[in-house]
Amino acid sequence: MSNNTFPGSSITGGASNPILAGNKVIHKSDLMKQVMRMVDRVAPSNASVLVLGESGTGKELLAHAIHSKSQRRDKPFVAINCGALRETLLESELFGHEKGAFTGAYAKKIGLAEMASGGTLFLDEIGELSPGMQAKLLRFIQEGEVYRVGGKEPIKVDIRLISATNRELDAEVMKGTFREDLYYRINTITVHSPPLRRRKEDIPLLVEHFLAKSTSRILNRGRTMSDEAMSIIMKYDWPGNIRELQNLCERLQILADGEIILASDLPNSIVNPENRISMDEYDPSMTLYELEKRHIIKALNYFEGNKTQAANALGITIKTLYNKLHEYGEFEKFAIHSKPKKA
Repeated sequence: MSNNTFPGSSITGGASNPILAGNKVIHKSDLMKQVMRMVDRVAPSNASVLVLGESGTGKELLAHAIHSKSQRRDKPFVAINCGALRETLLESELFGHEKGAFTGAYAKKIGLAEMASGGTLFLDEIGELSPGMQAKLLRFIQEGEVYRVGGKEPIKVDIRLISATNRELDAEVMKGTFREDLYYRINTITVHSPPLRRRKEDIPLLVEHFLAKSTSRILNRGRTMSDEAMSIIMKYDWPGNIRELQNLCERLQILADGEIILASDLPNSIVNPENRISMDEYDPSMTLYELEKRHIIKALNYFEGNKTQAANALGITIKTLYNKLHEYGEFEKFAIHSKPKKA
């Protein structure tokens, strides 16, 4: 199925997912076995599911697993990142628009909710929705129909809704930033995606999978990891979770000298994590604003312009990162290219 959607959204036919190994979540830990038993119980129903967990723990992966075990497995799995788009773009992407609905709407657009009909709609970072979009999403869930932007006729849609967030939505409800009625609509069932530091038994299997499936495997380097190197990464706490582990494996396959990844190939931040925080003397000439700006730009350069990885490493949402780049006047520099443009 073709996908002419904005960045932050994707459509897959049936249950295919390149991160799934044989349509199964890679695991052996008791904690993940409990999670997968919950997935097995939840999947056959049409109940809305809320997946909670830190960034990088594989919340979308669990959503795929629920879809692949459901009666909707042969229908589309449609995902959209609610934090990656402004409200107007998000509404058009999710619900579609009619020709002439706004400047630039030269043709009718079918929304992702409509495309997902019969299958599963996955709303990632649902905690980032604006109050206006929360109200429109609630109406959609309650009525089972969408109105395209600029349209007057309702369109019936049959979807199974799975949402995800790294926020504590119950606390957001108490603060009044997230609608209580929407909260109860989206979390009929709650599934927790545990951080990698609580499921370290899965690390060797994940490393083997990432080294075998990475596009960098064609370099014939870093095919396996030595026992010493594996022992080191087993001790690391992985604040970026599975996404950070995958990123490390890809980097090591490129930078390793031989087929076996040695402890000496590992970055110092993994070998000596206690030294990651620099204890430099205070610089009275640098404001907090400038310090934050430099740190964010360094993160983007470190991840070669990949905004998703940078935001996860910084512990902020994509929307916050975009806002910061606009604020710094750096948005255009990192907007399109996978690597930042040189000054």
